[in-house]
Amino acid sequence: MDPLHQFQINPLFQIVLGGYDVSFTNSAFFMVVAVAAIYALLVMGMANKSMVPGRLQSLAEMFYEFVANLVRDNAGHDAKPYFPFVFSIFMFVLFANMIGMIPYTFTFTSHIIVTFALAATVFVFVTVLALLKHGLHFFSFFMPHGAPIALAPILIPIEVISYVMRPVSLSIRLFANMMAGHTMLKVFAGFTVMMISGLGALGFVTGLVPLAINVALTGFEFLVAFLQAYVFSILTCLYIRDALELH
Repeated sequence: MDPLHQFQINPLFQIVLGGYDVSFTNSAFFMVVAVAAIYALLVMGMANKSMVPGRLQSLAEMFYEFVANLVRDNAGHDAKPYFPFVFSIFMFVLFANMIGMIPYTFTFTSHIIVTFALAATVFVFVTVLALLKHGLHFFSFFMPHGAPIALAPILIPIEVISYVMRPVSLSIRLFANMMAGHTMLKVFAGFTVMMISGLGALGFVTGLVPLAINVALTGFEFLVAFLQAYVFSILTCLYIRDALELH
């Protein structure tokens, strides 16, 4: 089977409004699943708080502490009010990636339209934050401190382009890693089945090699799923720090 078939978006409920197709798709469905899973973990985990936490409470507290430390270490103490935003981003991307590792599910973070929407949300948030905090002084961010004025015609366009490209690089990094990883898993899985089914007893023996590789790649892909959520969140923290401190 085509390894890219797993990324196909299919409508579950056909909906047309004003001539526009706004159907509820498999991608939207698993977004709802991810949000519901996060909500269930946090609500159920903290419903019966105790000094000796159970499994769900321990997991919820672990995520909370992890993101709190991430914000404090990378965005600074002044970024504490924006912890809920970073926490929401981290949990959504993490659960999206992890749910996509379950067979017969859908990895919606493998679509650049989804990752770009997330990255654009971060971009708009930090830009508005910087404008509200610094006003027109925000635009001094595009002229490096201490640089000669004569270099302004060169430096300012470079800094502006670099700033505007943030959501592009942020979205491509997540989308490309998830899509490449799942494609690779599908290719090796297909190769394993082909080896085992096509060569009889010999195929069963030789098929163990790609099978072992596929198992190892699956473990690696779980690591990548977590790391991509971590990288997305840590860059969000750094952008918030830039917005607060303008450097």
